Amino acid sequence: MKTLISVLIPCYNEQENVIPISQAVEQVLQKELPQYDYEILFIDNCSTDNTRPLLREICRNNKKVRAIFNARNFGQFNSPYYGIQQTKGACTISLCCDFQDPVELIPVFVHEWEKGARIVAGIKTQSDENKLVRFLRTCYYKIIHKMSQVEQIEHFTGFGLYDKSFIDVLRNLHDPTPFLRGIVAELGFKRVDIPYRQARRKAGKTHNDWYSLFDAAMLSFTSYTKVGLRFATFGGIAVSLLSIAVAIYYLVYKLLHWYTFSAGIIPLIIGTFLLGGIQLFFIGFLGEYIMSMNNRIMNRPLVVEEERINFDEEKELQ
Repeated sequence: MKTLISVLIPCYNEQENVIPISQAVEQVLQKELPQYDYEILFIDNCSTDNTRPLLREICRNNKKVRAIFNARNFGQFNSPYYGIQQTKGACTISLCCDFQDPVELIPVFVHEWEKGARIVAGIKTQSDENKLVRFLRTCYYKIIHKMSQVEQIEHFTGFGLYDKSFIDVLRNLHDPTPFLRGIVAELGFKRVDIPYRQARRKAGKTHNDWYSLFDAAMLSFTSYTKVGLRFATFGGIAVSLLSIAVAIYYLVYKLLHWYTFSAGIIPLIIGTFLLGGIQLFFIGFLGEYIMSMNNRIMNRPLVVEEERINFDEEKELQ
């Protein structure tokens, strides 16, 4: 009996790409890895275009292709994380539906896995994306790397291969707000990094707007750094001492220059607004930590499924 390999493809409004990506992955698996059996699992995050009807057609034509339809959009992190846990293979390769992750690397990942690697991570050493976005991503990775006590993998998006032993650990974490990129680095499994050039999307448009990128940045900050809290603490002490010093200065100034009562009002107003702005910044930053804690305490499910396709065909995958 052949060893089963799983390929996970998260998708959301990818009607232009689901058929080509399924064909490309199937071709690579059959041509380059004929010694393995395979399954392809699409997890759809409540698409509003023609993605779901196309996935039903793909699954109807190939019983080795499976699909999970989420009841609503559960975000860019929960859906892939949940999908990985539903795979059956001895290893799982996760890649994007838009062809930015090259399917040609699947055999390379598998060969490294055969050598003993438990995780094979695709690292974007080059990218055809917007240069400003690339620069901001690089700055973000540098900052989080310096701040975090856990090793952070720069320019790792989740594209890679994960051994079943690692996926079993993910199933037992019970994290309702998972950040897979950080978990990969945190748990310390034997890992091999494979560089690649990230291409532009083959079709359609990206759904990662500035808000989603900010959400990803805050999730990693609140999950893997204490620097924000420490910075707020020490910053608050420094601002308090500065405020006391300024208050004493103005008290002495008023006592010595009581006849010019209005002198120094403008600097005082500027200082008040400055300190108020700093306080608001820290309150908002602390709120991100509290929101992250609140999401974990509520312990809601990663996703809620609406439909599964081809999960009753276990015998055909053997």
